Amino acid sequence: MSARPRAAVLFAACCLLALPGSAVAQSAPAKATPGSAKAPPAPAKARARELGISFGGQPGSWDAITDVPGVEIGHTTLISGQGRLVVGKGPVRTGVTAVWPRGKAGTAPVFAATHVLNGNGEMTGTHWLNESGLLYGPMLLTNTSSVGTVHDAIIAWALKRGRSFELSLPVVAETWDGILNDIDGFHVKQEHVFHALDSASTGPVAEGAVGGGTGMICNGFKGGIGTASRKLSQEQGGYTIGVLVQCNYGKRRLLTVAGVPVGEEIPDLQACTTGDWAPSNSLITDMPSCSKQGASRPSFPEGMGSILVVVATDAPLLPHQLGRLARRVPLGIGKMGGLGEDGSGDLFLAFSTQETQPATPGPVATVSTLDNERMNPLFEATVQATQEAILNAMLAADTMTGADGIRVFALPHDRLMEAMKKYGRK
Repeated sequence: MSARPRAAVLFAACCLLALPGSAVAQSAPAKATPGSAKAPPAPAKARARELGISFGGQPGSWDAITDVPGVEIGHTTLISGQGRLVVGKGPVRTGVTAVWPRGKAGTAPVFAATHVLNGNGEMTGTHWLNESGLLYGPMLLTNTSSVGTVHDAIIAWALKRGRSFELSLPVVAETWDGILNDIDGFHVKQEHVFHALDSASTGPVAEGAVGGGTGMICNGFKGGIGTASRKLSQEQGGYTIGVLVQCNYGKRRLLTVAGVPVGEEIPDLQACTTGDWAPSNSLITDMPSCSKQGASRPSFPEGMGSILVVVATDAPLLPHQLGRLARRVPLGIGKMGGLGEDGSGDLFLAFSTQETQPATPGPVATVSTLDNERMNPLFEATVQATQEAILNAMLAADTMTGADGIRVFALPHDRLMEAMKKYGRK
C-alpha cells in the first residue's frame, strides 16, 4: 500500500534494533548492534502444518522459501517505544527483510518476472527486470516510506563490495505499516539494511512480526512475514517451490482457511486503543477502547492494506514461464479471501535459481527450459504455498500494541482450531 494519509502528534521513544527471530519487548532500554546477529532459530509458535492444517502438497524440509537451494533470508526488526505518537521518535514497529536468490555470495543473476494484481504499491527496479528477464542481487521488503532509504542503502552496500554495476537498479517493495508504526519518522536507516543483507542465512525463517513485516496487519489480525514450500514428486520433476509473503491486506469477514470461514467465526478481537486519547491517524475516526476481547467491529477501513509475495523455484523456467507462476499467486490469495481491492498493493515476483550464465564466458549461453505442459504441478504448488505462507504469517505473530496505543490482536490458535473442527476440517 503506497499513498496514505499522514499522521501527526506527541510522545517520545528510544529506538531498539532487534535481532532476526529474537523476542522483542514493546519498549526496550538498549540497542543491539547489527553485527551481533545470529542465524534465526526455528519458529516458537505452531505453524499451519504443526496444527494439522493442510492446503495440499508435500512441504520441503523447512517448509520455507529457503528449501529452494541457495535462497537466503535476513531480517532487521525495529521495535521501540509506547504510547502517543511523536513523529520522528515513535513508537516504532517496522523493519527490513532481504531475499537473496543465490545467497550473499552469489553474483550471477536469476531469471525473474513480476505480476501486479492491484497497483496501489511500489516495487522498484521492475522495468529493467521485466525488460531483461533477470534479477540481479537481492530483493528487499520494507514499509512504504522507507523504500528510498532501502534503495539507496543497497547501492551503498554494493559500492563497498565492488558490486555497484551489478546492483545499480535494486528491487525494493513495500507495504504500509502506518497504523502501528511511526511510518513518517523514517526509522529504517542504512545500517539496518546492511544488517538484513549481511545476516541473511538459509534454514528456518523467522516469521510474524519480524523484518519488513513487523508492523503489518493481515486480515484484521496481526500479520507480517510468512513462508511455506512445496516439493514435487520425482514423477513431476522433483522441483521445489518456495513462497515468502509480507502480509498486510484483507478484510476479516472474508478470511477463509481451507474453505472454513474463519473471519466469520472470529468476528471480535478487532483493533482497539489502550489509551484515553483519540488516535492521531486520520484513517481512524472512531477507535473503540480495548476490552479483554478487543473491539467487536472493524475500527479502520478494511481492504486498504497490501501483500507482497516472492516465489522461488529451482525448476528450469524462463522469464515468461516465471510470469505464469507469478500470475497464479492471486489464486492463493483469493482462496484466503483476498480481493485485490482498490487500496491494496498486490505485487508479486517469481524467480528461478537455474544457471543463467555459461561456465566459460562467451556470447552464447545455453539454458534449460521446462516444457509448458509440465508446469501444472508448479502452478498448484504455488497456490498451495501462498495460502500456507499467509496463514503462517498470522500464526507466528503476537498481539502488538503500537503507535497511539493501538492494539492489534494475534490470530488465536485455539479459536482457529475450533472453527476448523466445526466445519470438519480437523
